[in-house]
Amino acid sequence: MHTLQKSKVGPFPELVTPRGIDPKVEAAKARRRLLPVTIIYTPLIVALAIIAFRSPHPAEAFGFVILGILVYTPVEYLIHRYLLHGVFPDEGGAVARILHRLFDATHADHHARPWDGMYMNGHVDTLWVALVLFPVSFLAPYYTLPVFVATLFACYLFEEWLHYGMHFKHYKNRYFQYVRTHHLYHHSRQGAGLAYGMTSGMWDVVLGTRDRQLAPLDQPRAT
Repeated sequence: MHTLQKSKVGPFPELVTPRGIDPKVEAAKARRRLLPVTIIYTPLIVALAIIAFRSPHPAEAFGFVILGILVYTPVEYLIHRYLLHGVFPDEGGAVARILHRLFDATHADHHARPWDGMYMNGHVDTLWVALVLFPVSFLAPYYTLPVFVATLFACYLFEEWLHYGMHFKHYKNRYFQYVRTHHLYHHSRQGAGLAYGMTSGMWDVVLGTRDRQLAPLDQPRAT
């Protein structure tokens, strides 16, 4: 699937947009790739939420939802910055070779071809994580750790559909305009190495990768 390796082309490949690209065709590709995990995760998340909040422990369940959201925001940033943009050359010991095979080609094609729906999201790459985390989470009471894990995957779905919208939609919503401008700056030459946050710019501010040209949320830049 992936064609470019970050250890060879760098984490920010040169952007070349060919002529004749049909955004509607590419958007349809991206949607088709997002649908499988959306169809798999959504019923699980909804069913668990109904069971947890109709249990005798709705307050505890709500607390684990909030915890999941709070945990996801830095995880989202760190994965984007250090894994998706990390360079993993095919050299060194067994661990380095495994990291190279798993992650070196990840995300490079998206930056080289941000218009290409085939590289807009991870497709089913998170399924193996879900297959581990969901069963293990049920070692704890169903209204605690399972709710936390479900919230993480709900946040993931939100992030991926938001990312899809950033590239193919132009909603007037103030929040959407803010994150879209933030993310498209990340795809620009001057934004390389900045603006890793997907659902907010909070951790970019905290960790020094903020787009300093981006206006505050209440004054989004025109796009």
